[in-house]
Amino acid sequence: MNALIAEAGLADKIQCDSAGTSSYHIGSSPDHRMAARLKQRNLPANGRARQFERSDFAEFDLILAMDKDNYRQIMALDREGRYGDKVKLMCDYARHHQLKEVPDPYYGGQAGFDRVIDLLLDACTSLLDEVKAQL
Repeated sequence: MNALIAEAGLADKIQCDSAGTSSYHIGSSPDHRMAARLKQRNLPANGRARQFERSDFAEFDLILAMDKDNYRQIMALDREGRYGDKVKLMCDYARHHQLKEVPDPYYGGQAGFDRVIDLLLDACTSLLDEVKAQL
């Protein structure tokens, strides 16, 4: 998403970050297999893993979960029920893919990573179009 935002010249207007719902990868670089697939497409693979925090509800206008389990884990942190309208599934924005959840690529070989990249590019492009229309 950040690559698409930068390409659109909107890095000064849109802030995008990534966070997981579990703690076991905190501080880690992106998976080397995903990084290799992204590099082949001239997309960056930077950043360090961090865990979603309750403060992210106030920090961000939109929170995207990769799957329904992530969605439930994020919503469980919203104890007062104040932020449900901010939390969506990533695949809600996909135009060209029918999947309702982003699959875990880690057991699908190179094709699994390519499939996830294609799905995320689809969803992120659609979402960015929607955000640009609101700016």
